[in-house]
Amino acid sequence: MQIRDIALDKILFLDIETVPICADFADLDERGQALWTKKTERWQHTEQTDAEAIYNRAAIFAEFAKVVCISVGLVVKKQDDWVVRIKSFYGDDEKSILQDFAYLLENKCHNYYLCAHNGKEFDYPFLSRRMLVQGITLPNNLNVQGKKPWETEHLLDTMHLWRFGDHKNYTSLDLLAYTFGIETPKSDISGADVARVYYQEQDLARIVRYCEKDVLTIMQIFRKMCGHSPF
Repeated sequence: MQIRDIALDKILFLDIETVPICADFADLDERGQALWTKKTERWQHTEQTDAEAIYNRAAIFAEFAKVVCISVGLVVKKQDDWVVRIKSFYGDDEKSILQDFAYLLENKCHNYYLCAHNGKEFDYPFLSRRMLVQGITLPNNLNVQGKKPWETEHLLDTMHLWRFGDHKNYTSLDLLAYTFGIETPKSDISGADVARVYYQEQDLARIVRYCEKDVLTIMQIFRKMCGHSPF
């Protein structure tokens, strides 16, 4: 499959923002603290620190984190031009966010490709795991358990596309944007700031703006990868 052959208006671009399930390590119950300590033993040993000191990294683990924002982008043809539309599902109620997103996938975008940056290793599995935790039936787009690689070609990933088979390096969205001459999506905050902005500043609107900028950047990068000008 060549990505330039995929109809642009049949791709749902997406990005998610996640935060630790609790504001602080001390807020976890005793069992949760013990399991976090066990899960992060390697980091603790390597960095000579303790589990509480690295709890700020919990947002990358679906067992210890929740989704607070999902932003999606679509491109529609208007006469002779493409128009970008971006929508976000966000709030403090993770189940409601995931239900709304699952409804979109099942009822409006069931035959769409999905595209995220590092989506295969983060966004897609994280969303699937949290949906199961919240008792939500997985949409067909995300229900890839036991499927063969050629059965999951609808899950696009700009980081994997950039690798061209090279699995040694991680390339951030910001670096890829820089490489293609696209404006940084990190001009306000970065992923490392999301938990602080959510729990301390309680500024969810700022997180949504950041998430939407990431989606637009992914769309621009995908266009460049297809040999076209950004929007």
